[in-house]
Amino acid sequence: MPVEIRRTLTLTQTTYLEGWKKVAEPTRLVTAMAIIRNPWFGRGHVEDLGPEVREHGPELGRLLTDMLLKETGEALEGCGKASVVGMGGEIEHAQALTHTLWFGNQLREAIKAKSYLAFSNTRGAAGCALMIPLMDKDDGGRRSHYQTIHTCVPDAPADDEIIVALGGSVGGHPNHRIGDRYADLREMGHDVDNPAGV
Repeated sequence: MPVEIRRTLTLTQTTYLEGWKKVAEPTRLVTAMAIIRNPWFGRGHVEDLGPEVREHGPELGRLLTDMLLKETGEALEGCGKASVVGMGGEIEHAQALTHTLWFGNQLREAIKAKSYLAFSNTRGAAGCALMIPLMDKDDGGRRSHYQTIHTCVPDAPADDEIIVALGGSVGGHPNHRIGDRYADLREMGHDVDNPAGV
């Protein structure tokens, strides 16, 4: 049975001023969300979530990837994912749909990402916080792209719903100035080019 989608939403945030200083190049955060019916709602404890994951994951991944890239195109630099399950479901239901290659690889392959997708998964009532952590699509140590999209949907998730979301950034955190993890490693005496000591 195809995934039941109640609504999709796209949110774009553009930052021109941060810390009372003008941002040299305005940065954008984009969120693509789908509010879906929880396929496991009302079924008690379902031991094998795999059939629904394999059926719904690719469809949701393609849908949200297309929505995200429609706003960012090839300029997308950072990415992440999140899900919120309604109070009638389990956190495992939210995790099942996002922590799978059936879902995440739709975006990773489309943007040729080398990093994994940063993530958050929670359970909550309508209007609860949806937080999508982001990181650079190719370099997990690039702190300029450690950002979090913080939003909510006033009427979702209902008890029988899940919000599934992808987030992306065009540019790093506005007025970034904390360096990256490689600078810290060098200062601490680690060989950044050979972290395993081989």
